[in-house]
Amino acid sequence: MKRVLVLCTGNSCRSQMAEGYLKEFLNGKAEVHSAGVENHAINENAIKIMKDDGVDISQNESNHVSEFEQIDFDFIITVCDHAYETCPSFFSKKAVRIHKNFFDPSKIEDEEKLIFGFEKCRNEIKKFCLEFCTAYF
Repeated sequence: MKRVLVLCTGNSCRSQMAEGYLKEFLNGKAEVHSAGVENHAINENAIKIMKDDGVDISQNESNHVSEFEQIDFDFIITVCDHAYETCPSFFSKKAVRIHKNFFDPSKIEDEEKLIFGFEKCRNEIKKFCLEFCTAYF
């Protein structure tokens, strides 16, 4: 079984959404994890916006990348520039590395734009995940 790791800065939002979609779309065809180069709590807005699209990530945990250093991943997907630039080198060289920088909706301070920002980010991540699954599975 193939293994996929999605990396972000804090594993609180973008990587959690991608993990949710990949698990949904791959439906057991791969082992999917997400982690951060830092450790933050899962963003409540990410949980809500994913639930609005029928994907429950409320039971996910925020993980630090070091928890996965012994796993031989087939794919490492970075979903922000910071994770791409600071991704540890302890992962297998055979892993296919894919990078796509999604904007961080958790940085939006304007309440009126917050939900729109999360929806936009979610929809872009969903499209990316569908394309990834089609290309590699």
